[in-house]
Amino acid sequence: MERMNMRVVENTKEVTVMEMPVAGNTQPLGLLHGGASAALAEAVASVAAVNHVPPGCVSVGTELSISHIASVKEGMVRASARLVGATRSQGVFLISFEDDRGRHFATARMTARFVAPRKP
Repeated sequence: MERMNMRVVENTKEVTVMEMPVAGNTQPLGLLHGGASAALAEAVASVAAVNHVPPGCVSVGTELSISHIASVKEGMVRASARLVGATRSQGVFLISFEDDRGRHFATARMTARFVAPRKP
């Protein structure tokens, strides 16, 4: 998160929001890199998952999918993660992406397992 200049903007049980600059996170054509969007999706959903983990468990991401519908060349991007379904052992998070003009450019989904932490 630090290397890509991601930062948490909001973090509640209902929604977690993070932002990241496009600059420094681009592919050779100067567009926001799809891998950077995926990293932001994983990060925001992981932060959101902490708000829903049962006592005595930790959260680990097990599945991530992302669909890009537009490109972004500059400015900041923002990802919002919301829990859309959960059991005691997993949660599914929907992530919505917007650029700094409020234009939706991608949607992602991440599944997180809630597991007991491993002992060293």
